[in-house]
Order: sequence, then C-alpha cells, then structure tokens
Amino acid sequence: MKFFTFIFFLPLFLTTNAFAQKPKPKPAPGLVVTYRNPVIAGDFADPSVIRVGDTYYAAGTSSEWGPAYPIYSSKNLVDWEYIGPVFAELPEWTMGSYWAPELYFRNGTFYCYYTARRKSDKQSFIGVASTKDLTKGFKDHGVIIEWTKEAIDAFVVEDNGKLFITWKAYGLDKDRGIEILGAELAPDGLKVIGKEFGLIKAELTGWESGGAEGQSIFKRGNYWYMLYSGNACCGANCDYQVGFARAENLQGPWTKYAGNPALFGDDSWKCPGHGTVVVTPDNRYFYLHHAYNGVDFTFSGRQGVLSELVWDEVTKWPSFRYGKTTPAQAEAPVAIGAVINHNFSINYNKDTLKAPWVYDVSFPKPSYNVQNGALEIENTTRTNTGNFLGLTVKKGNYTFTSEVHSKKDLSQNIIVYGDARNAVGYGVRDNQISLWQVKDGVYEVIKTQEIPDKYKDIKLSLQSRYGRFYEFRWDVKGQKIDSLTSSVQIETPWLPRWDRAPRVGVNVTGNGSGKSEIRAVQMKYD
Repeated sequence: MKFFTFIFFLPLFLTTNAFAQKPKPKPAPGLVVTYRNPVIAGDFADPSVIRVGDTYYAAGTSSEWGPAYPIYSSKNLVDWEYIGPVFAELPEWTMGSYWAPELYFRNGTFYCYYTARRKSDKQSFIGVASTKDLTKGFKDHGVIIEWTKEAIDAFVVEDNGKLFITWKAYGLDKDRGIEILGAELAPDGLKVIGKEFGLIKAELTGWESGGAEGQSIFKRGNYWYMLYSGNACCGANCDYQVGFARAENLQGPWTKYAGNPALFGDDSWKCPGHGTVVVTPDNRYFYLHHAYNGVDFTFSGRQGVLSELVWDEVTKWPSFRYGKTTPAQAEAPVAIGAVINHNFSINYNKDTLKAPWVYDVSFPKPSYNVQNGALEIENTTRTNTGNFLGLTVKKGNYTFTSEVHSKKDLSQNIIVYGDARNAVGYGVRDNQISLWQVKDGVYEVIKTQEIPDKYKDIKLSLQSRYGRFYEFRWDVKGQKIDSLTSSVQIETPWLPRWDRAPRVGVNVTGNGSGKSEIRAVQMKYD
C-alpha cells in the first residue's frame, strides 16, 4: 500500500434530486439509435433476463451480499431500473454464495431458480422461489437440485408443454468430469420428476478446460441452441469465453460449433460470459451477459452488457453481430428513453429517500433506522467491519461523502469494503479522525489526526479513481479550516474479492453500545 498526505479540497454539492433520470432527445427520422455498454452498470454478474409482455426483467448474482439477487426492469433492454431483490430476507437454508438466479415466467407466476450455499454442509445447490408480483419479493420453496459435490447455474425451458431444468454438475463419478445436465420438472415447476440426462460435457483442454457453465437454451426453427461459458469466470486472472452448441432434440445429441469460442475478451470488455438470450418483439436476438470493464476491471465488478446475435440462414448457426468481442457501442433494440443518473444525495433531516443499501451476509442484517434527522445504525457486532451498509459501485471514478455528528464512544466511518477481512475505513470518534485498514484480517491504523473539540459536525469524503486509488479527507460544513484539514491517498489493489467488487458505504464501530448519527450521504460519479 502506498500513501501520502497533502492539502486538497473537495466541494460538496448536495441535491435532493436523487436517482433522477434525464430525458433523452428524440432521434431524427431514419437515424440509427445506439447504446453504450454497460447497460446495467456495476457488479451484476450472471444476468438472467426474460420478457413478459412489453417489459424485460433481469436478475443477477449478489454473491455474499444481501438482500439477495437484485432485480431490474426495462422497456428496451438498455435503460434499466432497480425494482428490488428476489429475497429481502435470506432463505433459511442458505448461508451465502448467492449466484446465478434464473428467472422464468409461466401462467402468471414468476419463478427464480437460484444457486446458494447450504448451511448444513457448505455445499452449493439450487433452490426455487416464486411470486405473482416481482415488486413484493419471492416465496422460497427450498432446495430443488442437490447433486453430489455441487450443482449450480440452473436454466429452465419448456418443450412440448413440459418443463425441464438444466444445471452444471460436478463430481458425477470417478470417470466423469463437469457436465451440463437436465431433468424434467413437475408442472408447477417446484420439483424434479424425471431422471437426469446429459447435454454437453466440458472438454479437458482448450477454452473449456476450466469447465462449461452458465448455459442459455432456446429454440429457433428446427434446432435447440445453447450458449455456454468456459474457463475462469472471475478475478484478475479470468479468461471467460462463450461458445455455441445445438441439437434437434433437447435431450441431444448436442453438437458444438466448430468456430468456438464465439465470444472472448479484449481491452474494452474482459472475460465475457454467463448470460441469457432474449428475443425482442421484432425478432432480434440479444444476449445479456456480464464482462469486466477494461479500465476499472475487478474494482467495479462484472457488469451487465448487451451483445446481439445474427444468423447464417444457410448453416443455421448464430454469430455475434459485432464480431467476437463485446461491443462498446451498438445499435439499440428500440428507441432509448431516459438517461439513468446514478448520482444521489440524501439529507436525513428532510429527505425520505432510501438508498439501495446492501450488507455482508456473513454478519446478521444490520439494525438501522432513519429517525431524529439521521441514519442510526446500531452498534451490535463490535467489529471494525460489522454493521456495514454499502452501495454497489457503478463505475470506478466517484466521490462518496457522509456528514456525521461526532460521538464520544463510537467511531462513524466511510468504508471501501471487500469483505470482513479486507476493508479500508476513514472515521471520526470524539475529537480524532483515523484512517485504518483490515487486510487479510489484520487491523492497522494508517493515520490519525486530532481535531478541535468544538468541531462536532464532520464531513467525511473519499474520492475514488478507477476503484483502486482512494483519497480520504475531512472538513466542517460551512467553515474554512484549511490549516487543520488534511487528506490521505492510498492504493488498494487487494480489495476486490475473487467473485465480486468492493462496495462503498458507512458503518459504526466501538466497544460500547449506541447508534450512529449520520446526517447526510451523497454519491457523485465523475
């Protein structure tokens, strides 16, 4: 880690226009409308997408964050609005690894087939939940696929009126490696009733040597088609890629495309894969999948990107319209609506707006409330990283600010949080400002500064560059105290976890009981 101190002032511009959308100008007649990736910014891996009527819905991996599995809606596959999680309260049987939710809609009911780690044995299996109204969350029905060492990445299709579930299976027996399997489901979609059958096996060499997973299956003409992903999905050494396969019958035999891999990474979007194909009303095929931004990389996570498929009507094989890499800019599915503004500002003394907070599922859900003109987080875990409320970072360049009223026995912090054992915090307690870190579980104070006792209402800020370089500072709202202020810049290449990007947010720590007194928070992207 590198750090140094210097004088630097970051002005704070508060606005109550949180989560605003700005109308886009209408294109001239005949003009091709384009979009730029990502279409769902920030850490949103393994996206599943469905179209119900004129609306698209997408859900993604939340990994070790609760609430589990964020859901977005869109009218055009480009402008997405967060509508809530699949699970506001985590399913009782689970303990983490909230991966690869797959949405399915049938007869007025939404289903979510999801991967999670089971408390009893810490193995990952597939559960199922359902709802009539996505905005009200899902009812969990428990485990539906339990398979030897592990079963993940469910995908459901209907064939001749029957439902089938497919999944990635490990450890079939000593002579078989990783396969994508399938089995028939009951008509209500809540249990398996058929014997498993194989679809494809992962090759032991080449681009599939890390396994085959993240399948998306659909029918076009006489063929069933599958997009699937291979190699390492995540982290700085990822090499994820996408291939095609097809079959005349769902149960096979399946033939892999000779030109695989069909999609791989470049300097703009790295390690693409694990998504879902959806068809627009005008019969265009789009693959909503994830990839790492080439600049922010693991620090902003695997983001939701959109790639279009086109068809060779002679060979009947698809290809990606813009070549074998994720397009930076492409022709939009339909007219684009509002520009999503990810900036927000909340003054708890007058605003009732709610931030989309997430929390670390390795701890109990933080106890917090908004009252007395402040965000009050109760100090319950007595750890440096507990009680953390975080935000999913949409891109690497941003400024996050929190205004707090100093407390004698509690430290109130702004934090960049990888996990409970890897975080950087900057907080105020009584008349002292401290910059600290937890790296591989070891807590260390990097810098402290005494401040005059008369200053109680403190503004804590951090400025991020590429999600990797952070500059922390403090000041007092409405007062010029340049002779007292200082800022610290540090680099934190160790914060991203293998399968997820850091979050930024607030917490309260200390040995005693009590609550934070956070008067305002603001997130502003550059």
